[in-house]
Amino acid sequence: MKKVIVILCFILGTGLALQAQVHPRAIGLRFGGGSVFGGEISYQHGLSETNRLEFDLGFGGSENYSNLFVSGTYQWNWNITEGLNWYTGPGAAVGFYSRTNDDNKIKSGLTLGIGGQIGLEYDFNHLNAPILLSLDTRPIFDFIGYNDGGFGWGVSLGVRYTWQ
Repeated sequence: MKKVIVILCFILGTGLALQAQVHPRAIGLRFGGGSVFGGEISYQHGLSETNRLEFDLGFGGSENYSNLFVSGTYQWNWNITEGLNWYTGPGAAVGFYSRTNDDNKIKSGLTLGIGGQIGLEYDFNHLNAPILLSLDTRPIFDFIGYNDGGFGWGVSLGVRYTWQ
């Protein structure tokens, strides 16, 4: 247990020394997914130089499944090197889904989940280009809905425009 506490203190101490500068606003798109491909309209709102909120309106689908959802994540950001940052934080999602069962019956309803997000981003603003590229994952545990107590995740590529 002492080792875990020492490691967490080291990570937090390093993170405080290497904090990234969060932009006041960024808007763009996220593409990706796991077994279900989808896309999202993504908005980031800076709360401080190191924290932000991310809100996403997304859709996904496959041959027998489709969904529409809204997700939100609180994020902490840390700088790795000039332009390269990593971020993580807790989040939640709510949405609607529709799927076709093996017997061709359609089931639809509400989905509700909690999870988090972790990723890497490259900020081109230090090169005078207002673009933010990210690669992240958002694992979600659905306690209501499609997975009915299941765990889902996927990797997404984000492209956002930043402004003051």
